[in-house]
Amino acid sequence: MERRRVIGIGAGLAVLPAFWVLRHVVASGAKGEWHTDTAPLERAFPLLGPLTDGKWVSSRDNDRGIPSPELVVSGFARLAPGKLAALTAAHVFVPEGPAGPAHDFSSWFEKPLRGEGPENPQWIRSHELDREGSGYSTRLWFDRRSTTVRFWALNPYG
Repeated sequence: MERRRVIGIGAGLAVLPAFWVLRHVVASGAKGEWHTDTAPLERAFPLLGPLTDGKWVSSRDNDRGIPSPELVVSGFARLAPGKLAALTAAHVFVPEGPAGPAHDFSSWFEKPLRGEGPENPQWIRSHELDREGSGYSTRLWFDRRSTTVRFWALNPYG
């Protein structure tokens, strides 16, 4: 019994440093500290299909001591080849302008995204693809040249 207890305590102590490192990296807010996994984005934005890469942040990345039931995700992702052409064929798109969404990283958790994204984007947007409702919102912008989508979503899973 005593041996199991010592092993359990040792295993718990080994997990603590890993948790602290992960929490510290995300909480510090320095440039380059974003998520790169695309699976959560593919669940949040199924219409976009499989994504080839992503850089995104979440309002829950930094423990600021202020709990919030709301989740905001913001960032960039690259669409699979041919996906943007299929979307533009099926929906009405309009130019968004050069200042577009990329310069709108005003929330504290979006700071790592400043300066990221495609170079000299020409954003287009389809209001048909945006979602708006009670307690949720999604806005999507697309750059034709880089096949990048810029997204901002409030409670994207519900």
